[in-house]
Amino acid sequence: MADPSFSLTVPEGDDIARKVCDTCGFVAYENPKIVVGSVVRHDGRILLCRRAIEPRRGFWTIPAGYLELNETPEDGARREAREEARATLAIERLLAVYSVPRISQVQLIYRASLAEPGFAAGPESLDVRLFAEDEIPYDELAFPSVHWALGHDREAEAGAPPIPFSNPDGETGSRMPSGERLGVDRM
Repeated sequence: MADPSFSLTVPEGDDIARKVCDTCGFVAYENPKIVVGSVVRHDGRILLCRRAIEPRRGFWTIPAGYLELNETPEDGARREAREEARATLAIERLLAVYSVPRISQVQLIYRASLAEPGFAAGPESLDVRLFAEDEIPYDELAFPSVHWALGHDREAEAGAPPIPFSNPDGETGSRMPSGERLGVDRM
């Protein structure tokens, strides 16, 4: 049997062009990717992973990645921490929900702590370390949303109500201007 052919068309009852099978009319919806991750605190320090993969290989990030099918966001955040940092997490609460429409992502970021002692670099990390607030390598953070999450975690640590944060005003996750710390200097 031949592979189906799809055409870009507006299905009946819709107002957005979608990929529709020319043979059976199946609509292949494309939806945003969901990223899950955590700002992990242990003894007043924050766990960061140095990326071993692109994009942004060599830069630091919080343990995070794509949610898998049939997985809760909390389980996904715990899995990502196991994969990237060989860490076992205790999820505390949802910290933030970020929208990055440029790359069709919705990010769910949690506050967490180490449920068990120990961590180590997994296959997607070159290094994993705990950083005190004043040691965080802000100029080497991988993505704008990592800056946002660290800033929002700082606000939560200082007593902000447990309502999830969202993108800082005017920020949509576009590329980070060189030398600027999005979400830290402008929060």
